[in-house]
Formats: sequence, C-alpha cells, structure tokens
Amino acid sequence: MKLFKREKFLRKIRPFYHSDDIIKVITGVRRCGKSSLMRIIVEELLGDGVKSDDVLYVDLEKRGFKNLRTAESLDAYLQSKTLKSSNMKYVFVDEVQNISNFEETLNFYRSEGGYSIFITGSNSYLLSGEIATKLTGRYIEFEIFPYSFDEYLSAKRFYKKEVNGNLLLELNNFILEGGFPRLMFIDESFAKREYSASLVKEIFDKDIRKRVRIKNKETFENIKNFVIGNFGATMSIRSICESLEKSGVKITRLTVEKYIRALVDAKILYECSRFDVKSKKVLSGEKKYYVSDLSFFFSLHTDNNINYGPCLENLVYFYALSHGYSVSVGKVGKFECDFILRSDDADYSYVQVAYTILASKETEDREYRPLESIRDNWPKYVLTTDYLQQKRNGIKHLNLVELMANGEMLQ
Repeated sequence: MKLFKREKFLRKIRPFYHSDDIIKVITGVRRCGKSSLMRIIVEELLGDGVKSDDVLYVDLEKRGFKNLRTAESLDAYLQSKTLKSSNMKYVFVDEVQNISNFEETLNFYRSEGGYSIFITGSNSYLLSGEIATKLTGRYIEFEIFPYSFDEYLSAKRFYKKEVNGNLLLELNNFILEGGFPRLMFIDESFAKREYSASLVKEIFDKDIRKRVRIKNKETFENIKNFVIGNFGATMSIRSICESLEKSGVKITRLTVEKYIRALVDAKILYECSRFDVKSKKVLSGEKKYYVSDLSFFFSLHTDNNINYGPCLENLVYFYALSHGYSVSVGKVGKFECDFILRSDDADYSYVQVAYTILASKETEDREYRPLESIRDNWPKYVLTTDYLQQKRNGIKHLNLVELMANGEMLQ
C-alpha cells in the first residue's frame, strides 16, 4: 500500500538523512505512524539514488528478526549485511527496545562513521532518560504525533475517502474518530472505538507494565480514567487525590505521581505547565493534561456528545506542538490565558481558544480580557469556529477550523 507522506515531520528529518555522527530517534505514542515514516524515508533515499544494498531495515516485531535480541546478535547481523559495501550505509531499527543493551552496538557504529542510523521504540524506554546517558548525547529526537486536522483531511483525500465540504462537520468527525493512521481504514464507529481502547491496553502491557511496578491495576485504571476524563482541566496531584477519595478510592500522592508519570512517559498524556506572564516563571503544582489523541477519551465514553472547550484546546495544543512550538498555560494576574506559544526563535504569542465568542458580550469579554491584560507587544490571538471575525484592541480573531485545515502557523 502506498504510504501517505507526513511532510511536516519529514522536512525536519531530511537535513539529517546522511548524517553519520548523529543517531536519529523517532518517538511518539504507539501506532502514531513512526514505522511508516521510516519506510517513507527509505523510499526517499532510494529515490535519491541510494542503492538498496546500502539500506538495511530491521523490524524487531516481525518474525524474521525474532533471534535479534542481544547487542551481540545485532552486531553480527549488521556486520553480515554491511561489510560488502564501502558506501554510506543506512540502518533502520524499528522497536529497538526489543534488543538488550542495543546502545552499545549503535554507539559503536555511530563512532565508526559511515552509518546513518534511525531508530524507533517503546516510548517509556526512549524517554526515560536512559537513552540520553547510554548514547552519550549523540542523537536527535523527532517527536511524531497522530494526524493533525490538516493531515487527517489530506490523508482522506490521498486514500480516496470522501471529505465533507463543510469543514466544521469534518472537524466533528476528527474529534470523535481521532488521528491514528489505522483508523482511516476502519469504517464503523464502534470498531474505531474498540481499536483505540485496545491501543491503550497494548500501551499498558508493552510499555507501562514492563517498566513500572503497578501494585493495583484497578487503582491505576481509576487514575488513568480520571485524568483522561478531565483532560484540559487545571489539576494538581492533591486535587486528583481528593477527587478520587470522594469517589471511594484511597490513594497516596506518591502513587498518583508515579502512575501519571507512567502515562506521560508512554505518551498517552501530555503535561502542560502553567507560566506566570508577569514574573516569567513556571508555576509548580497545578497543571493541565492533554490526551495524545481524542479517541482515547471517546473510547472510554459511550456517547458522542462533544464538549468543545477542552476538545478544541486539545487540538490546538497538539497542532502547536506539531509546528515546533513550546506550549504553556498562561497565568495573567487573576486571569488565565489558554496557551503561551514559544517558537524556536524564542518569539512568543498568546492564544485563547473557544467554540464561539458571538453568543454574548459576556462570552466575548471572557476570551479577550486575559489577552488585553498582557502588557507586551507579542501577537495575541482568539481562535474560534466563528466565520464572522471580531476586531478588538489589535487582537487577531481567527477561524481555527480554517487555520488547522490549511496547516498554517501562527505568525
């Protein structure tokens, strides 16, 4: 099957295709498309004239590689496949965590030169800090996400799926279905939800349970369901404990911290810290958590009612991450700004997200006042689904559906 090219990520990796001194580490929640991205890189290398004999793809979840489980066996395999050519060799290792002490072998080939190495693997392993130590800092990480709205639309067209001319209806579909590439080929809504639910179980079995001691799975499930069920809400470890205790679940703060960290390391959840605009400091304690794909939330719920507030926030959060922004929640005196975005050039912008500001003057004021209270000259935006654009005090009011559908960055 022809693979959909995810250009926003490929353009970040291309400058390093031929770098033999840096290991390319592709991370992201399970089934978000890391393996497909590596196969597209292989296609591009072959299309640019690299000989097939100089490309070696090792998929450690495929049957033919079941005997590659140690650093020594990986070394022997690479030696047997790459000694015949003096050209640059391109080595791809998919699900690298299945090899014990793989870092030793990869470090050797990196230091020897002449090998451009790409790897993917279990998120809880690659983000645990161990790889940073064992690969001695000579790697670059590329984080991949499930489809964003623009990719969702482009992939539907690429695979000859019908795209509704009403983008707001397509946004509703995207919110309910989620952005995992495999979901594009599942038609029934119940089957889509079963896939997302089974994916959470797979992440628990393969990523979390193998690396974190879970004394009580029911307690873990309670914490997971609570945080996913309240994504986008400001919460602290203390408030989570108190909420769970009210529902009859007694738990220590240390256990809550441990289990949430496991969910974050596995990239089911993403943690968004709060930033005080006036003091320019990160605030400890309360944070917001967003789900890496909204299908995780809807797989836990039986209805299709969309709470647009947190859903749109979740989409904008990951849309910003996919464009390379660092994202924080802003505290502005007594107000809260949904997001503070910082670009690679250290430029800032402030963003409020709402379904509409046209319902009433009170609704409009609620979204504009946090931005109006910020006394600097960085760009400020209100993003809504409204097609009638409001103008107020130099703050830009944009239609977020069109913004995300066109893959545009905030300026």
